[in-house]
Amino acid sequence: MKSFFKLGLTAIAITLFFNAFTVIETKAQGNNPLNEILKRMETNRQSLTSLRTGVKMVKYNSQLKTTDKSDINEGTAIYLPAKGRDAFIRIDWTNPEEILAVANGQYVVYRKRLNQAIIGKVKDAKGSGKANNAFAFLNMSKEQLKNNYSVKYLGQESVVGNIQTWHLEMTPKSASSYKSAEMWVDGNGMPIQIKITESNNDTNTLYLSNIQKNATINASNFKVDLPKTVKRVDG
Repeated sequence: MKSFFKLGLTAIAITLFFNAFTVIETKAQGNNPLNEILKRMETNRQSLTSLRTGVKMVKYNSQLKTTDKSDINEGTAIYLPAKGRDAFIRIDWTNPEEILAVANGQYVVYRKRLNQAIIGKVKDAKGSGKANNAFAFLNMSKEQLKNNYSVKYLGQESVVGNIQTWHLEMTPKSASSYKSAEMWVDGNGMPIQIKITESNNDTNTLYLSNIQKNATINASNFKVDLPKTVKRVDG
């Protein structure tokens, strides 16, 4: 299930990119630009009808203080916003070849090298260990997000590609499966990097690249065509 957890963390990150900050409680004072950042993020979210992007996930092991080659993966992702928790997400990793697709209330994790597909309903993922970590944000209501998270402005930073960004930190107000999430947001209100710090201080950082906003993406693109011989596992 390690690969499923990795894919799930990416789903958390992408969900955070487009849904979380529009409803989170903030405390901006003085010259703190947090309100303006959130305003631009909201404008970006409202104008976004679809997204196609390159993705890179890097996992850092806090005990070994290193990142193993196997903990770096790249691929592509597509996203269609929808009301509530029903957003469509698909991530295709290249090495190893794995797919996570979330659509119509169902998730599919296809692990090609194992000829295995983990399939389940998003609503049933609640309380099921790592699956719960993967879909926690998809299951939360706006009221839950607003009550459970706070946002802090950490300053301006340049990220990969010399892109100037605002650096934000989001901290759960109550016990969670991870300590915090950090976002780097560009001047258009588009989050382009996120880091999730787990309870054991391991981190997972997701980078977006070659971003195409409002590209033509059909709901059928989220269907995973599984071989007839694939082993199906209930999520």
